Amino acid sequence: MRPPRDITTLRTLLADADLGTDLEDRFLRYVRVHTTSDRHSDTTPSTARQFDLARMLAEELRSLGLDDVEVTEYCYVLARIPASAGVSAPPVLFLAHMDTAPDLSGEGVNPRVWRDYDGSVLEIGHGYRLDPAEYPDLRDYVGDTLITTDGSTLLGADDKAGIAEIMCAVRFILENPRVKHGEIEIVFTPDEEIGRGVDKLPLEKLHGKYGFTIDGGRQGSIEAECFTAWHVTVEIEGYVIHPGSAKNRMVNAVALAGRFLAAIPQAESPEATDGRDGFYCPVEVRGNYGHAEIDLIIRDFEMDEVKRRIDYLEHLARTMEKAYPRSSLRVRAERQYLNMYESISRHPFLLELLEEAVRAAGLEPLREPIRGGTDGSRLTEMGVPTPNIFAGGFNFHGRYEWVPLSAMVRATETILYLATLWSQRSNSKCESRNDFRI
Repeated sequence: MRPPRDITTLRTLLADADLGTDLEDRFLRYVRVHTTSDRHSDTTPSTARQFDLARMLAEELRSLGLDDVEVTEYCYVLARIPASAGVSAPPVLFLAHMDTAPDLSGEGVNPRVWRDYDGSVLEIGHGYRLDPAEYPDLRDYVGDTLITTDGSTLLGADDKAGIAEIMCAVRFILENPRVKHGEIEIVFTPDEEIGRGVDKLPLEKLHGKYGFTIDGGRQGSIEAECFTAWHVTVEIEGYVIHPGSAKNRMVNAVALAGRFLAAIPQAESPEATDGRDGFYCPVEVRGNYGHAEIDLIIRDFEMDEVKRRIDYLEHLARTMEKAYPRSSLRVRAERQYLNMYESISRHPFLLELLEEAVRAAGLEPLREPIRGGTDGSRLTEMGVPTPNIFAGGFNFHGRYEWVPLSAMVRATETILYLATLWSQRSNSKCESRNDFRI
């Protein structure tokens, strides 16, 4: 069967386009902007430096010709592309986040570009290397352009690759009016990496009732299932006596924190799990003789398993209080986001369209659960079903992070095909803008 005319038109235009040059230029500029978030801050955004990238993106969107662009007081970039003439498709959201993870420095990022990769070990810098023997995905990109860190920081492909891909798609749409699309809303968020990406998102300003985050990994992957996530803080009160006279009296809160962590099952750690297995993950420990705190995250695809782990931490706290009567332990658990699968599965057309777009971009779609979460997890919970699209990177949050340029091109093409397919399917199948069903 012949593809629809609009898809054929888009394919012809893409054949003559040089998306790679635009993507590389944007990505290299964006990753150099320091946007690390701070889990200890109670402001939104958690770090004021995220406004630096927000303002840059807003200005670039305006320079591309968009009038409806805003940076909110809470550092959300909102932009709107009006629908093509004659297209009545419901609005759709494309989202990416501006912050980078606080797990490793995102300041002074100095990306390295490796052209025509030959399959050898990459000596990225500062004594670190990317070896295909350890990272076999490298072998799939021989001959490609790869972008890595210089070994001193993370790269920020999570999620500045997604930002670059959305921006490149926006530019292509605006420069090629023959590409038909409905109303498109662009959202760039702060603080996703610390679980607060949509806390202050002004949904009332957005028209779209469906969205797509561009925040995934390897090319072709699409994700509609994620962890259910909780953050746990364990507060430990010790009993302080001068260490010179502490025998049988002192209760050292730092030492108790170590014993508490040692009692968490190693078999349920991130290092020991994959697939659909959940885990406990200590994130940070801080304290002194008298007071210590442990921050942990708990992740699982099943809520019952999350609850089991929280209950175990409570049991462990009570056990330690009995063993050390002068101590006091408090466990505080806070929900971060829920597995989005149940909600998204009620809207099967989302993944059907997304798979069709991935195939149009020349890839085989890979449905995978996210061993993590996205802003889409929270948005789905808030009533805006939002699956996740690959951005193309590997080894997020660390110095071994890298991204192949060809995967970024495919992600951009997927966005463009999805926008076109969205308008076609909705025009032919949708009875009204408020009743979008395939």
